[in-house]
Amino acid sequence: MSVMRYAEALRLAMTEEMERDDRVFICGEEVGQYQGTFRVTEGLLERFGARRVVDTPISETGISGLATGSAMAGLRPIAEFMTWSFALEAMDVLVNHAAKITYMSGGRVKCPAVFRGPAGTGNQLSAQHSQSLEAWYAHIPGFKIAMPATPEDAKGLLKTAIRDDSPVIFMEHAGLYAQRGEVPDDPEFTVPFGLAAIRRTGSDVTLISYSHMVGSCLKAAEVLEKEGVSCEVIDLRTIVPLDTEAITASIRHTHRAVVAQEEWKSVSIVSELASLIYELCFDDLDAPVERVGGPMTPMPYAKNLERAAIPNEKNVIEAIRKVLA
Repeated sequence: MSVMRYAEALRLAMTEEMERDDRVFICGEEVGQYQGTFRVTEGLLERFGARRVVDTPISETGISGLATGSAMAGLRPIAEFMTWSFALEAMDVLVNHAAKITYMSGGRVKCPAVFRGPAGTGNQLSAQHSQSLEAWYAHIPGFKIAMPATPEDAKGLLKTAIRDDSPVIFMEHAGLYAQRGEVPDDPEFTVPFGLAAIRRTGSDVTLISYSHMVGSCLKAAEVLEKEGVSCEVIDLRTIVPLDTEAITASIRHTHRAVVAQEEWKSVSIVSELASLIYELCFDDLDAPVERVGGPMTPMPYAKNLERAAIPNEKNVIEAIRKVLA
């Protein structure tokens, strides 16, 4: 094991996969000479050359088209978006082509492309750079969606994504890039899709989250432990496929659930999770499921308003107290 930042773990995953398979290449805005906006691709141009680390024009449609077409032709592209908010320009290519081609070709044409980049709330990045849009992509058949919360999972899930024959939406929370943690050195280390991680065991309430909000759930659990409340924390790791077995098994043990994420609460992943829990675990629940999410407003720029718009451990604690009342 080595201790490294989340961003370094992503770079290590791409480096190992590019060394293992010469079909793997990276494309995106400023991924080469500038070495990436968050330095995730630092040093890769020098190591692998311009044919495998491709600086593209400022065109998300072009980036996604290059990745989709080359994947259909047999390569394994990693397309970086400077932010997932900018990827809205590429929705036609992503939704109507990358996600659909395997189905429309009767399985004869694969699209083993990874579309990755920063997502979620930023540090005073305002309304156009601070959006959690995973629910949009989770709505589309054909995509797999990974949202790692730790450096270890950043490496393991990205390697799994690169090796997968399906198009993968890989969302990295910008607030996690500097987080440090242990990462396996093994170049064959991977984390399977559809397998949640139990970050903390407990008996009173199940907290379900992913990405940056997992940290808030763990902080909330630590605070309430001092009051004698035992919280189980589930990190979903991937939202498509979803580990429903881990969710249902935990709720059958704790009988209460809080689902939490930074995205808007309206028509969201937490809404889907709450609905799923009611369908699968209704008879096991001792209280209604509580949802934690952001208010239905564009992200403010002013720091005090931004803090008010981003859910945190205080919101999780409030929800836990409500289900335990």
